[in-house]
Amino acid sequence: MESRNPVFRQANAHQRGWGTPTPTPEQLQGMYDRPSYAPPAQRAMTIDDVVVRGFITLGTLVVSAAAAWALNLGAAAMMLGVIVGLVLGLIVSFKQSTNPVLILGYAVAYGVAVGVASHVYNDLYNGIVLQAVLGTALAFGGTLAVYALRIVRVTPKFTKFVVAAGLALMGLMLVNWIAGYFMAGGLGLRTGDGLLSYAFSVAAILIGCFFLLLDFNSVEEGVRAGVPERYSWLMAFGLTVTLVWLYLEILRLISYFTRD
Repeated sequence: MESRNPVFRQANAHQRGWGTPTPTPEQLQGMYDRPSYAPPAQRAMTIDDVVVRGFITLGTLVVSAAAAWALNLGAAAMMLGVIVGLVLGLIVSFKQSTNPVLILGYAVAYGVAVGVASHVYNDLYNGIVLQAVLGTALAFGGTLAVYALRIVRVTPKFTKFVVAAGLALMGLMLVNWIAGYFMAGGLGLRTGDGLLSYAFSVAAILIGCFFLLLDFNSVEEGVRAGVPERYSWLMAFGLTVTLVWLYLEILRLISYFTRD
């Protein structure tokens, strides 16, 4: 196949024989003066980029949650938000998309679901939402301190353990949900009655904190590798997903202790 690169075509022409005309001095000078090709420069991602995108993504989620709370949307809106958010989240995760429209769309959809769920919990247990928000902030700050001080190091073995634990946790939740159709309370993982429910919620919160460590490590490695700035959206998406997970699990755990 003949190359489209003019340099390679020129070399092939010389190899075909002496019949090819020799470039004139003016042509050689023009080739020498021609600027060399340089790919368009892309600014590397920084920590500030991730922080700004994280505030935008999380802020969008909080605003949509507040709107859903104020409008007192019902269970139908919550289910729609969960489905739309899940679809968008899977697209972003599997395609590793940096499209801000998809990421902010996820934030809006899940914000509606979180807002409706928070309103329901707050009606049952007044003040529980504020406690869950503070608990999530403390978990985030504590995990960040643990990572910054290198108390826990994110190694490939640790990453495999966290991913396996997360998959096992979601598998148990799915089995418990299916079992709920055949017996009251399913396997007893989410009823709030007994030590099994408490232990499961604590395990879910710990695994969420472990995923935060993976998120922090991804940001640090991305900055060190000099990945393009657009990947800050993907990093912000990962942090938002983990924080939503932590908030909902902390909200559920606190509800166990506030029941009559």
